[in-house]
Amino acid sequence: MIHRGEGAAWKDLLVEIHTRPPVGRAMLIPAVAEPQLIWQISGRVLCEDRELGGSWNAHSVEPNDLFLVTSPEPYELRWRAMAPEPMVVMHATLGLHCLASAAREWSGEGSRIPRLKEFNGIQDPTILAFLEMLRKELTLQPRASGAFVHGIAQSLAAHLVRTYRDENDPRPHRSTALPAYPLHRVLSMMEGALQEGVSIGALATAVDLSESHFSRMFKGSTGFSPSRYFIRLRISKAQELLRETKMPIIEIGLEVGYTSPSHFAHVFRKETGWSPHEYRERMHSGRGMEDFSRIAIE
Repeated sequence: MIHRGEGAAWKDLLVEIHTRPPVGRAMLIPAVAEPQLIWQISGRVLCEDRELGGSWNAHSVEPNDLFLVTSPEPYELRWRAMAPEPMVVMHATLGLHCLASAAREWSGEGSRIPRLKEFNGIQDPTILAFLEMLRKELTLQPRASGAFVHGIAQSLAAHLVRTYRDENDPRPHRSTALPAYPLHRVLSMMEGALQEGVSIGALATAVDLSESHFSRMFKGSTGFSPSRYFIRLRISKAQELLRETKMPIIEIGLEVGYTSPSHFAHVFRKETGWSPHEYRERMHSGRGMEDFSRIAIE
């Protein structure tokens, strides 16, 4: 990630700009409560996505292609660059209160947020203009204007509600997933605690939820319980270190919170089907395998 909207000015939407490597290994994209816009700023890419455990679906992505993700389920994503230009992507996650305001304006007081139709690889000049203004506010202004950002967020919400509401599905928007900001907070806590660990209680407290409610919503976002997710996060980091460094396996185990080498080897084999040594040997010999998804909020 190269830019992220921080502070009070960005309270209405979560905006991030990412650069991507030419080849992206499988990544789990969590579901969040809010609709998410994705703008391919630059780079021609072959992307593949799938539901968890499903078959891969391939599609090409060109500069200025837009995507609207409203799925209540997490999904996996991987990609490969098709041209030498750098791959730069913006993600904009709209706050539900902006969409609720747009729904009331469109359909009257008491209206619920409508379901929005997902779109893939379209070019909508109105959305592109709004996202370009957000990009400049994020990257060029020394201090973002809350009024400016709020105005664009509300304008985006109004455009989505009146242009992309699903007329064939009158049910209101619903989600059992965590909102983007709380999910981002707990994922960051987990990623920063690979060595020492973190309790479900601490994660739930950080987002002002009970442990049981947090666990249900976290599983709605990621497809995994918090404890299962954390194990996968640790093993994913271990895979990265085995693949990209020459660190001794014992040190890698310690780096991801396993003080017992035998316990680390047992958990690694249970998650991947290989011992840490076998995994490293296969990766370095060119007989690589598909890792299970790294988990990230995008």
